[in-house]
Amino acid sequence: MELLEGSELCFPQLLNTSCRKTVRPQSAAMLISILLSFISLLTATLNLLVIISISHYKQLHTPTNLLLLSLAVSDFFISLLMLLQIMLIDGCWYFGDVLCAVYYVSDYVITSASIGTMVLISVDRYLAICDPMHYSTKVTQQRVKICVSICWVCATVFHTVRFKNNLKQVGRFNSCVGQCVLVIDYAAGLSDLILSFIGPVTVIVILYMRVFVVAVSQAQAMRSHIIAVSLTVTRTSVGVMAKKSELKAARTLGIVIVVFLICLCPYYCVTLTGQEAMINASSAVFIICLFYFNSCLNPLIYALFYPWFRKSIKLIVTLQILKTDSSQANVL
Repeated sequence: MELLEGSELCFPQLLNTSCRKTVRPQSAAMLISILLSFISLLTATLNLLVIISISHYKQLHTPTNLLLLSLAVSDFFISLLMLLQIMLIDGCWYFGDVLCAVYYVSDYVITSASIGTMVLISVDRYLAICDPMHYSTKVTQQRVKICVSICWVCATVFHTVRFKNNLKQVGRFNSCVGQCVLVIDYAAGLSDLILSFIGPVTVIVILYMRVFVVAVSQAQAMRSHIIAVSLTVTRTSVGVMAKKSELKAARTLGIVIVVFLICLCPYYCVTLTGQEAMINASSAVFIICLFYFNSCLNPLIYALFYPWFRKSIKLIVTLQILKTDSSQANVL
């Protein structure tokens, strides 16, 4: 009987202090592990291709692509964190209290930086479509780099301060050996919900509604062969219409943002309603898988809508990237 009880513990040798494993059918646990492992591997591979492509080929060094690079970096790190999430399927944490704290803080920092990058992408598309005449002067590579850096620094500082009580004494809230718990007080949780979800989503929706109205108006004007002196739908664009390529980029990145919101909304809606304890294990697993799967979908969308990404993949896979001056290759 003792052997049976010990086999259900995270650390069988610690009969009195070890946490118990989550009771789940073996087949279900195996399926979840395989699914998350596949998503993690695919996510890491695809986002690494995006990172290499934009970093290596000089033609891709544009302000918009630098934002996509930041998004790919965050998605790549999320794929690595996914591997640690697999370890938590049976409810046991085997890597110690310090790595537990690092895991949770890193997860929140990367997710917040990813959401911040989405906001920057929305601002970029807003300026490109609604103010095309001044876009090139307002949005430069240097300014984008600064904005991305600020985004990552702010996410790091915010969540480090938010988890300061947990970081001062790691593992203080664990009730048994093998548990990985970080406690967040109400004020910190509410501030995260506002700054990491409600605020950014509101900004994204407002900006893209504006972009959609202007894009539709410009498309109608082009179909009617009308060269507008000024567009009534925007005060900032005087006699200038956005390029067709900018409209296409807005559509593609709009798809990225919609998919992003679909994948993240279930997680934050559960948090917003305070029903974390009410959902069953299957629903929790689905929400987690959907949350992580978003990081895999972004490069798939690029592959479908961006010819430069397909060309870059071909050059990378065929090792032509190793040739001299390959960074000057025409991928557009």
